[in-house]
Amino acid sequence: MNSLSVQQPEPLGQRIALLRIQRGWTQEDLAERLAISRVAVSHFEIGLAHPSERTIVLLAGLFKLEPHELIAGTNYPSAKAERLPAVACRYTELELQLALLERDLAWASRHRAECAQVCAEWHKRLDDLEQIAYSARERQQVLAARQQLLQLLRPAPDEPH
Repeated sequence: MNSLSVQQPEPLGQRIALLRIQRGWTQEDLAERLAISRVAVSHFEIGLAHPSERTIVLLAGLFKLEPHELIAGTNYPSAKAERLPAVACRYTELELQLALLERDLAWASRHRAECAQVCAEWHKRLDDLEQIAYSARERQQVLAARQQLLQLLRPAPDEPH
């Protein structure tokens, strides 16, 4: 008898559930982000169904992985895996907007004359972003961005009031 044991692939659903839980999301939260039903997420996680290639790409982006990283070492069908793209979008609209805010705040801190106008525009944009924030973490990110705006609007200690 051969003493070498064959490593069984990890169930993809188990990996999805773990990644979801690590982010503090419910099945309903994940379903909303994927535009699928909570039941579909449940079926993926307990192994009753495999996600489509489209859903794998969306999951990979949400979990900040590439599609092949997400399925590596799992029981995802190799015929489906062959059709996966090499990369997936890894950011949300909120993350993109917050990155743009960081860029604008850095610019505004060097151009104090335009600072108030830039901050006023971003206050309006943050109102809109707050409406699309899905989770407590995202709402906290918007709140932190508002704090950055307020900080930038405060006069520096060496500036006249």
